Amino acid sequence: MKKYTWFLLMSAVLILAACKESTPEPTKNTTDQTSKTVKAATAQRTNVSSTDHTQTGNMHWYGMGDVADLLKKEKKMILVDVYTKWCGPCKMMDARTFTDASVQSAINEKFYPVKFDAEGPDPIDFNDKTWANPNYNPNKTRGRNAVHELSRFFNVRGYPSLVILDENYNIIKKIVGFKTPDQLIGELAAI
Repeated sequence: MKKYTWFLLMSAVLILAACKESTPEPTKNTTDQTSKTVKAATAQRTNVSSTDHTQTGNMHWYGMGDVADLLKKEKKMILVDVYTKWCGPCKMMDARTFTDASVQSAINEKFYPVKFDAEGPDPIDFNDKTWANPNYNPNKTRGRNAVHELSRFFNVRGYPSLVILDENYNIIKKIVGFKTPDQLIGELAAI
């Protein structure tokens, strides 16, 4: 029952964070720590572009523009974390799942982890083509924006989505929605 209550509390916090620019001040130490983690994950997602690099524990996130160079060094599968800035479950994946050492180890072993903002403005060179977001509205500061062409190519239907590609850019699998560390490790082990 406590896990269910905690999950409901976290869901409410993340929904508020997605609807407002800042979350309400927490009232308990555990909620305070979770809120700090979610805020850090939000800041991480806000600052990632097609060429930015971020670090989550022992896992280095790349941009979509890095994929071709990475594959020249070593052939590995690519795990693309397709997210949006307003997506609460995306922030929860950053705060709870991608921070897990076992998840980081499982991803680092077989994949190049890549972050991709499905509504971002940056053109991306990928698979011998430049993908853009021609309908992106830079004046829109909250909520949904136009969907990037690369997200349409991946046929993403919900966020977060993890798109698994082989070294030839073929889609092997899509994992849609929030996953706990154990759920994600199980999904990745089956690939």
